[in-house]
Amino acid sequence: MNTVIDSAVTETLLYHEQTKHHFHRYARSAGFMDWANQPNPFRFYEGVTPVRLPLLQKDSAGEHLALYERSRNASQDFTRESIGAFLELSLGLSAWKSIPGSTWALRMNPSSGNLHPTEAYMILPALPGITAGVFHYSPLLHALEPRAEGSDTLQQQIKKHFHTDGFLVALTSIFWREAWKYGERAFRYCQHDVGHALAALSFSANLLGWEVTWLNGVSDEEITRVLGFDQTRWPEFEMEHPELLCFVHRSGEQAIPRDLSREIGTEFSGRGFQGRPNRLSDDHMDWEIISRVAEATAKPKHEEAALTVHVRHGLPESTRPFYTPPTQFKIPAAQIIRQRRSAVAFDGVSSITKDQFCTMLDKTLPRDACAPFDLGLTVPAIHLLLFVHRVTGLEPGLYFLLRAERDLPALQQKCHRHFLWSPVDETLPLYLLQAGDFQSTAASVSCGQSIAGESAFSLGMIARFRAEIETAPYRYRHLFWETGMIGQALYLEAEAQGVGATGIGCFFDDPVHELMGLSDDAFQSLYHFTVGGPREDARLATLAAYHHLEAAAR
Repeated sequence: MNTVIDSAVTETLLYHEQTKHHFHRYARSAGFMDWANQPNPFRFYEGVTPVRLPLLQKDSAGEHLALYERSRNASQDFTRESIGAFLELSLGLSAWKSIPGSTWALRMNPSSGNLHPTEAYMILPALPGITAGVFHYSPLLHALEPRAEGSDTLQQQIKKHFHTDGFLVALTSIFWREAWKYGERAFRYCQHDVGHALAALSFSANLLGWEVTWLNGVSDEEITRVLGFDQTRWPEFEMEHPELLCFVHRSGEQAIPRDLSREIGTEFSGRGFQGRPNRLSDDHMDWEIISRVAEATAKPKHEEAALTVHVRHGLPESTRPFYTPPTQFKIPAAQIIRQRRSAVAFDGVSSITKDQFCTMLDKTLPRDACAPFDLGLTVPAIHLLLFVHRVTGLEPGLYFLLRAERDLPALQQKCHRHFLWSPVDETLPLYLLQAGDFQSTAASVSCGQSIAGESAFSLGMIARFRAEIETAPYRYRHLFWETGMIGQALYLEAEAQGVGATGIGCFFDDPVHELMGLSDDAFQSLYHFTVGGPREDARLATLAAYHHLEAAAR
């Protein structure tokens, strides 16, 4: 390991250790809610004319499994209307919530604290009603903000390189949006949100007969140039950090390159970028530790070659058929996306069946030609530690879903010796570790939040950790992306099964490890999640997602 990588590994591990929550000490934050400087949840580029996208007048008729299986959806042409549908059902607004004195927007993709640090950019060819160029997506306006004009040469170079028609989409993070509330732990939450957004893009694309392929050979520096960030003057502490670049193409296309050619890079370097990013807050706190870990986990180009050996990674394709949800829960796929919400409380009595439970877990397993895990992240590194409370047909207890078979020997060696590792289902890699009532334990290790114990089940996402970071420090970000993608699948599955769900970013890290018997950082818990019968807040009123645009048009 060279000195630069060794230093980045040390910095990354130090950040993770320092930002752990403990029973006696939480990770550092401001310690109060500075409402006067709450960041604007919407980024705008001033000085440009937005290109409005049409909203869907009618959703596709595809049912539940159309979210996942690519063979179920016919490919649509790339048009202004289909681009609008792609963005509406992935990153657009889903509703507004209101109480006297306050109104806020919800989106298709969830976010820690509803703060939404993730921004999206499109690099589009010339389409009817849209000129070729680089655009920022504004979910509030459901519009594309032009940042740079394209060219025939650039369009031809992209098609030549990828051997097919399509377009590029990039995701970025504004760390300040999360740091305003969560302090030094915000970098983690930004990466969760990237994973949620990435899965949301994959699900939405699939309904259009498209596929999202992650370009894992592209460096952060290349994305910076492609998006013109090196030509952008950011308000202090509000710069956007490049996360990933994807190519969106028709499903079934083979051998999509995972990088950008030198010719494409040259074309982007010659673009002139326009627009000034709006200021999100008047004042800020400087979380230097986030800047350091961002630098340590920056992704270079040359190191990725060893990881791009396959288009898709994961467990061998399962012979197990997808579970079919009960008739009463057969909801159209687009409606499942639209009605997804982050539950704020559970009723403590609702249960689900074993079949429903297994249905949800089944969708978190990577499969070839199934969204969202076929987009090209590396070999799965995240497993699920499950607290089963109210699942008919399963005794309450501690369970484990193994998402990568190679980790089983190490986990069995490192976890408590009294764990049973008893297989539960012949077609799922699901094991019973210990029977018993873990409701209070689940709530306790999730920062005392009752939603973890009053649900049907909750879970911690356990990552193969140190080996991944030592291989490449930027894999730290990718581990969190994987947890976010799993979370998005669980959100949609909960809706499909008639229950609710929510992600939990606040948990006591090492007490979770102690619960498992883990004494080192070979495996680490990165994200918690919980699913159950939601308890609605009658004080909240709901407004249509784009009622403000309809009102402005009248």
